[in-house]
Formats: sequence, C-alpha cells, structure tokens
Amino acid sequence: MHPLHLFRFCPRCGSQHFVENNVKSKRCLDCGFVYYFNPSAATVALIQNERGEWLCVRRAKEPARGTLDLPGGFSDMFETSEQGVCREVKEETGLDVDRVEFLFSLPNQYLYSGFNVHTIDMFYRCHVSDTSLARAADDAGELLWLRPQDIHPEDFGLTSIREGIRKILETT
Repeated sequence: MHPLHLFRFCPRCGSQHFVENNVKSKRCLDCGFVYYFNPSAATVALIQNERGEWLCVRRAKEPARGTLDLPGGFSDMFETSEQGVCREVKEETGLDVDRVEFLFSLPNQYLYSGFNVHTIDMFYRCHVSDTSLARAADDAGELLWLRPQDIHPEDFGLTSIREGIRKILETT
C-alpha cells in the first residue's frame, strides 16, 4: 500500500478533504495545496583502516537490531549529504572524517516507529586519519573491523546496505 494513505489531513490547512492527486501526491480540495511524497535523504559510510578492513557496526536499535550495518543515518535539514555522513560517523563511531567521496545511491525503505520511510541512501567512501579512536556510540552497539573477504551481505539487516555491500564487493 502506498504510504500516502496514512496522510488524511492537509498539512497546510488541516482539512480532511485531502485526496489522491496522482500516484506521487495528494491534493487538498479546500486550499489547493499539493503534497508530494518524496524520499528522505540518508547516508552510508564506507571506512577502511590502514589494513584495508571495513568499519562495520552492530545495530543497537530497531529496525534490524543486532545485525551488521555500516555507519550512517538520515541527513538533517539544512545540511548537505556530505555534512550528514560526517556527522553520523562522528555520532556513531567518534571518528572525524577528513574527506568524503560519493560512490552511488540506492532506494530503500526504513521502518521507523511503525512507519515505512522511503529513503534514498547515498553511499560514501569516508577517509579518516586516525581509526584507532573508533568507539561505539549512539545507534552503534558495537564496532567491528572486518576484512572484505570476511564480509557477507546477508549478515547486514537493511536491504539497501546488503545491496550496497554486494555492489562494493563486486568492484573491489
């Protein structure tokens, strides 16, 4: 079912005459406001240490609690995606990112508080000067440095992360 079915009232005027406009939007019959349901921006960080190992995290929270993940999360309002990935890496690992390199993006759905949030997950290679300072925090319950040959996409709980890891492994 399309997520717009959950939106019953116009966010502009509060009218309950908020109807399907097309597959991407709803329109208010009272004030004319058209709301487009677009994906939220999210980031994913690929960080390697001097031995070529990838920094993986064990998810401390739902969805997919206990499974592997890569550091990252939602971009905040008024920040770029690059700023968002740097902030998320700092929050989850304590590491300061020196430089980011965009790799690719993938669509995803992220279940948050019972609501399926559509996202566009932007994958970045993040360069960090001192990986020895890494510590688990925020959404990360544990940090693991894994060799690429020991990484199995099926161990990662989120669909886009599994797909992204497959894609990265195919090109390395």
